[in-house]
Amino acid sequence: MNDEQNGEGRPDAPDSESNKKLFVSMLQDGTQIETIFVVTRKTVGVKKNGDQFLSFTFADKTGNINGVAWDNVDSINQGVSSGDFASVSAKVSQYNGAPQLVVSNMVKIPADQIIPMDFIASSSRNPDTMFERLQKLTRSMETPYLKDLTEAFWNDAEFVKKFKAAPAAKRMHHNYIGGLLEHTLSMAILIDRIAGHYSGVDMDMLLTGAVLHDIGKTREIGFDYQIEYTDEGRLLNHIVIGISMLDQKLAQVPDFPEDRANLLKHMIVSHHGYREFGSPEPPKTIEAVLLNYIDEIDAKVNGIRDFIQSHPANGNWTPYHKMMDRQFYCSPSKAEVKEELNSDQ
Repeated sequence: MNDEQNGEGRPDAPDSESNKKLFVSMLQDGTQIETIFVVTRKTVGVKKNGDQFLSFTFADKTGNINGVAWDNVDSINQGVSSGDFASVSAKVSQYNGAPQLVVSNMVKIPADQIIPMDFIASSSRNPDTMFERLQKLTRSMETPYLKDLTEAFWNDAEFVKKFKAAPAAKRMHHNYIGGLLEHTLSMAILIDRIAGHYSGVDMDMLLTGAVLHDIGKTREIGFDYQIEYTDEGRLLNHIVIGISMLDQKLAQVPDFPEDRANLLKHMIVSHHGYREFGSPEPPKTIEAVLLNYIDEIDAKVNGIRDFIQSHPANGNWTPYHKMMDRQFYCSPSKAEVKEELNSDQ
């Protein structure tokens, strides 16, 4: 994966028609399948008799599925590595209550034969429409130097291209092309609905913090055929990258008050809420506290909704969500609810 390519926008598909007709979401128990996946994980295990076996995680734009190969192990292991695309011959079965693929054979497929849109999901919302609405919100601010700061970002064509395309996360929430913009716009809308309830809140500062809190993810998270961290992202993380990006743009805004610059940086530094969650400092202003909770609300609701939609319920309950340590009660009507970000209403 080329980190210089990652984050530059969704890669263009080849002119040829997609040769992938079967996706993870379509797999049915007991069926024999042959289709192309990206291999996101491959590990070698040892059976009780000393023979080796392989375990995998496969992915496409509709989700992930685990797999195991008991036979043909040496050939598969030598021919396919983690990160490769492979034509997978397998039977769909159940293991511990979840579907898995029992692989009989795998053949590596060259990346230039792949249609990128088959392997990485995108926001269902129009990125240009979302971006125009976000611009409208920032251009309505009354604080001149904050408006000038956000305009410095909007006038940076390379940044805007990445910002409109980047995912907001690898797994937990808005983990698809356009997810960062969708998350940012959703937070900007929530600011008026939540923080507007309280007096004495600097709404322009809070809006600017919401717009800029995750800008480092445009360089932390890369994507071509799967969402993965870049080398820069692994070494620095998006908070450090975001502060660096903010400093570059602050230098372009004449007479930006130093104390306000520090308060804005504090919002980026503290937006995870706690040191154990990755923030160097906890929120120490009302605006920073509000930003942390609004960020968490939007991320959690998006992540839970996506989990409900992608994991069919057994009765009224989803399967167990390992990272959140719980099941979720749901009904079909509630699972389909989506907030509208493309409307001014």
